[in-house]
Amino acid sequence: MKIEKSTHRETFPWIAYVVFLAAAVFVAAVCVALGSVQIPLKDVGKVVWQAVFGGTAAQDVPNTFSSIILTVRLPRVICVALTGASLSVCGTSMQGLLKNALADGSTLGVSSGASLGAVLSIAFGITIPSLPFSGTMIMAILFAFGSLLLILGLSYKLDNSLSTNTIILVGIIFSMFVSSVMTLVIYFAGDKVRHITFWTMGSLAGSSYQNALVLLCALAVCGTVLLLHARELNAFAIGEDNARSIGVNIRRVRITVLVTVSVLIGVCVSIGGTIGFVGLVTPHILRMLTGPNHRRLLPASLFGGAIFLMLCDLAARVLISPLELPIGAVTSFIGAIVFVVIFYRSRKGS
Repeated sequence: MKIEKSTHRETFPWIAYVVFLAAAVFVAAVCVALGSVQIPLKDVGKVVWQAVFGGTAAQDVPNTFSSIILTVRLPRVICVALTGASLSVCGTSMQGLLKNALADGSTLGVSSGASLGAVLSIAFGITIPSLPFSGTMIMAILFAFGSLLLILGLSYKLDNSLSTNTIILVGIIFSMFVSSVMTLVIYFAGDKVRHITFWTMGSLAGSSYQNALVLLCALAVCGTVLLLHARELNAFAIGEDNARSIGVNIRRVRITVLVTVSVLIGVCVSIGGTIGFVGLVTPHILRMLTGPNHRRLLPASLFGGAIFLMLCDLAARVLISPLELPIGAVTSFIGAIVFVVIFYRSRKGS
């Protein structure tokens, strides 16, 4: 049986995407302009325009501003936006798949596994010669995959139907185990403890255009897969029995979404470290604006996640300037409050 088409509009009108895109571009421009050195927005526009389209539009802009924009802030803001979009769409997908507003990509324990792989790479200097993104990234992705296989294997042993409650429980237990292993690794890391500790709190300082290209490719592939499963996620959000009754292949869709999320989270963790709660905060806010339909919610979460994380990164840079807070600390502070609010409302509703 095929999923019937809804009689109401399932996707946004084109003007909504224009508004989302304009908001994201404006926030990105503000984030590039603000920092320890304030740069006028018009100068940001001139420098970026010249870099993209060529010409002489930025000749009246000081060379110092051009250097700061193109080599420091612009690649960082692009990476922050792509990371936010990726984590947000992962969280939205997981909440629909598991039918739980408190779920995000880290619920599975995949982000914990990816963090462990990256920490091992940093602590023991693991690299892969001749690969531009070796070491941390490769280890994070491999450990994300390994964590997924282990969690699904244990879940299947406990419950061969792979129910969502079982997966969440195993994911939480696995995250606790990984946390203890990471503590031991940090203890024996010697002079790399400071680097590892700051990295585990999340930071996209020093991001490059190569990092942005990797994030863009990962988001393009994995994001497309998740968007193509929007209708199935709608069915899961109502209930697994409903999804099964309308012909959804429960196991195939669940594994496809879980694998896709694990890859995307692994790439994000390898570049930006552990940045929590993005996949919890933005879907919750956007769901109130767009409704629960994933054909609207998933595209909105891409823009919403990018905007949210760019604003968090801006706060991390300017709150105690010239010092910088880890971006993970900012998102965790906001996410903890939102988590309590969601939990209270869900308990009150039940």
